[in-house]
Amino acid sequence: MTLATWMTIVTICILGALSPGPSLALVMKQTLAGGRRNGVVTALAHGLGVGIYAFLSILGLAAIITASPTAFAILQWGGAGYLAWLGVKGLLAKTGSNNELTEAPSSKSAARDGFLIAFLNPKIAVFFLALFSQVVGTDTSLLAKFGYAATALVIDTGWYLMVAWLFSNPRWLDALKQRAVWFERVFGAVLVGLAGRLVVGIMNGR
Repeated sequence: MTLATWMTIVTICILGALSPGPSLALVMKQTLAGGRRNGVVTALAHGLGVGIYAFLSILGLAAIITASPTAFAILQWGGAGYLAWLGVKGLLAKTGSNNELTEAPSSKSAARDGFLIAFLNPKIAVFFLALFSQVVGTDTSLLAKFGYAATALVIDTGWYLMVAWLFSNPRWLDALKQRAVWFERVFGAVLVGLAGRLVVGIMNGR
C-alpha cells in the first residue's frame, strides 16, 4: 500500500460519504427524534453495512451481485421499498401532549435502519468495485486490500458519527425535539422522494 494510493482511496471515500442522500437524511432523522445515542447507533450500523460491501468488493465477491441482473434488481427494489416505508412512517408521525413524538425510535430500530439503508443499496457495491478496480492489482497484498476496505468503513462511520454528534448538541437538541414531528414529516417526504427517484431509475434501467 503506497501513500499516494491510500490518499486516493481516502479522498474518494470522503467525497462519497459527504454526498447528500438517504443515509444523511436517516442519521439526522434518528438523531433529532431519538437523541445522540440513536444517531451514533445509526452511524455505526450504517458503517457496518458499507464496510461489508467494501470488504466484499475488495475480495471480488460483490462482482457476482452486480453481474446478476436478478440479484441486483432485488436489492434495488428492496432498497426503494424500504426507503418508501421509512418515508411514510415519517409522514404519519404524531406528537403527544408535550409536542414530542409519541413513538420515539429505539436504539434497535436505529441499528436496523442504519444497516439496511446501506445494505439494500447495491450502488455501494458498484461504487467500491469501480474504486478498487483502479487501485488494486494482482500484486496487491491481502493486508493492503483489507486496509483499503477498512479505510472506507472508518471514513463512512466517522462522517456520520460527526453528523450525529453535531445535531445532538444539548444546546439546541431539546428545542429541536419539540419540533421533532415536523422534522419527521420533512425527512419522510425526502425519503419518499428519494424512493420515487430510485424507482424511476430502476424502471429506466439505470
